[in-house]
Amino acid sequence: MSDIHALTPAITLLLVGILAITIMRRIGLSPIVGYLCAGILIGPHAFGVIEENEVTHLLAELGVVFLLFDIGLHFTLSSIWEARRDIFGLGPLQIVLCGLAFGGILFVFGLGPEYAVILGGALALSSTAVVFHTLVERGQQNCPVGLTGVAVLIFQDVCAIFLLILAASLESGGSSAAESGLAATISLALVKATVAFLAAVLIGRYAIKPLFRLLSLTRNEEVFTAMALLVVLATATATGVAGLSLTLGAFLGGMMISESPYRHVIQTEAKPFRNLLLGFFFITVGMSLDWSILVAHWIEILVFLVALIVIKTVFIAAAARAFGWSTPGSVQLGFLLAQGSEFVFVIVAMPMVRTELGEEIVGIIITAIAASLVLTPMLVTFGNNLARKIKHGTTSPVPSGEIQPGSTIAPIVVCGMDDIGRTVADALEAHNIPYDVIEGDYDRFLAAGADGYPVALGNPGDVRLMETLEYAQREAIVITMYGDEPADALIQVMQDRYPDLPLFTAVDTDKDKARFDGTAIRPVINRSVPRGLDLAAEVLRFKSIDETKIQDWMQRQQERSLLANEEDAVQIFNLDTH
Repeated sequence: MSDIHALTPAITLLLVGILAITIMRRIGLSPIVGYLCAGILIGPHAFGVIEENEVTHLLAELGVVFLLFDIGLHFTLSSIWEARRDIFGLGPLQIVLCGLAFGGILFVFGLGPEYAVILGGALALSSTAVVFHTLVERGQQNCPVGLTGVAVLIFQDVCAIFLLILAASLESGGSSAAESGLAATISLALVKATVAFLAAVLIGRYAIKPLFRLLSLTRNEEVFTAMALLVVLATATATGVAGLSLTLGAFLGGMMISESPYRHVIQTEAKPFRNLLLGFFFITVGMSLDWSILVAHWIEILVFLVALIVIKTVFIAAAARAFGWSTPGSVQLGFLLAQGSEFVFVIVAMPMVRTELGEEIVGIIITAIAASLVLTPMLVTFGNNLARKIKHGTTSPVPSGEIQPGSTIAPIVVCGMDDIGRTVADALEAHNIPYDVIEGDYDRFLAAGADGYPVALGNPGDVRLMETLEYAQREAIVITMYGDEPADALIQVMQDRYPDLPLFTAVDTDKDKARFDGTAIRPVINRSVPRGLDLAAEVLRFKSIDETKIQDWMQRQQERSLLANEEDAVQIFNLDTH
């Protein structure tokens, strides 16, 4: 019976989550709002359907763990280097400005200096879970504001570790000995974090890639699901045991896989767990809201909420302006990160901090922070609209230090690395057009990777993989393996889900081409040698490459193909004569 009772919270969260997302989709609101409202209703302060316990806390924490793992999958060493101004410049400046503002206000209102520093720093943090979820919903995760916002959040998550260490030092009694050992404790944590980062880089480069290559030989998709779970849970546990946060380990676990050609399939397999557990997280946040405190102290909560949003928006926007962002971009970033962080719940729940603040103030803070999470989608919309008005109402140029609007996603996806796919990839490489390649056949995948093509393993017809690769933001899809059953299924799925997305495919005859009359698909007949040359030329024309350059490239490819055939014929002749 104890096992049944342990499962009850999970079953309840699942049911409530399904109802919340269904209702929110019906009325056109963000699922986050539904999750939080559902949590309020079923929580101990309303109908008491479920109580907060170890199971609900674990499920909520795992949601953030899987989220950081997913973010880590997008952060290669090169991307971290590209975002260094945001991670190591804008992030620290934002924390210092907001932390000093909140800490100073708390100190003026009578809070001790140590507690003012801890709580001020915690209030300077934003919610990784809410921000990332909102960005994904709006398709903004790859735009400049989204990329910078996520980079700042990564720095904030690292800062949270050291705030927790500082708070724990107060829990030990706040004696002079504990205070004198605080610097040593923080230094040790910094060393541990550095070692963990270096270990993740080395393991990812010299262990993960060979391991996944070995696993791919099993030709079993389930093994990638199991491996995704193993990596995220093992790395989170490792950093937890080392005295660091579970989320840091999950982020590093994602980084270990980020540079491998198996990233997309792992991300696809882990995504359902991330979405499900994140829903649990938002529901548990709603459960923490106390209606009695909301009714009794609504004025204080409203003042705290407005002050939180205004201070963070102003100082984050100021920090962004200091790093070369335009006024519209700074405003967008300020509103994106204006909410509080779920980490505040952890800090105010610590006995020493709770005693110092008092139960009423703790309730006001928790309620206001939760309310800021609920308001995030609306704040982002308001910030975007305000930025648009500012942009249209100013004639000043965009500062050179700001990343210009655009997407980091490659415009072309090539599905299949047979001889046709290789020809298309060669054409894109020769004209410096970024592209992604997906190959579901293990032998072709391994061969293409060995030959230096940037190929990723995955079933091109998997709808989940299409969402992972964000087909909706691509310019065109190229299907090279026409004529077999998987290709036909892929074309049908693409027509249904992305009717407006240009889709190129190779065909062999005019009869095959006629099949696509009246559709948005652009069939190209294989007439030239090597195979795929005509398809590659059409893709280049689609990308507005000069026709003279296309013809010159095609001629070079034909000459190379002819030369290769002559060399093969000579080798065969020599073998026959011997």
